[in-house]
Amino acid sequence: MNFIFMLTRDDQTVDDCVELVEEIEPLGLRHIGFKDVGVDFDRLRALDAAIKATGAISYMEVVSTSREAELRSIAAARAIGVDRLLGGTAVEEALATLGGGIAYYPFPGRPEGHPTRLGGSASEVESQAARFVAQGCAGCDLLAYRATEADPIELVRAARRGLGAATLIVAGSVAGKDRIRALAEAGADAFTIGTAVFNGGYNPRKGSIRSQLRDIMADCAAI
Repeated sequence: MNFIFMLTRDDQTVDDCVELVEEIEPLGLRHIGFKDVGVDFDRLRALDAAIKATGAISYMEVVSTSREAELRSIAAARAIGVDRLLGGTAVEEALATLGGGIAYYPFPGRPEGHPTRLGGSASEVESQAARFVAQGCAGCDLLAYRATEADPIELVRAARRGLGAATLIVAGSVAGKDRIRALAEAGADAFTIGTAVFNGGYNPRKGSIRSQLRDIMADCAAI
């Protein structure tokens, strides 16, 4: 299972994101992402370039709370040239804007607010995931541990059924080895962690960002 390190804290990209990419490069992370809020467009473009310079795949996650803002974020993702776009619900518009050059993973369920919470049942998630694949999406970005109406792992299993062989990414509040293992067993292909690295929440006994990342990478590799 792949670990996507998000350069975000409290659902916003951190100010020193570009400098952090250089700091963590020796760890050999292959998947690094950021959100569409927290820093301006020029910083996001520089960040994407810095991520790619390390050989990693770049991800941008849309957390815009209005349709108009989401469409602007999708257009920004194309202008930046990220490798993969996560989140959002305007699937048809996103696919048309991205034009097949950027793999797209929308949110199933009913995401609301910022920080984002997820409404919706397992059956809703399963049917939406299947529809995403039929529309041409590469998979979906499931906010399983932000769920307000369903069990997180049941949502993961439901998304897996709906997606078939497409990629299932789980984002938000994956703050421990037990959750990573549970996600892997339920069929997730990848997960994101951001805040738990920056606030030391993944391993409260260790103080540096690189120590947190090493532990996550080790736990992921051991599953």
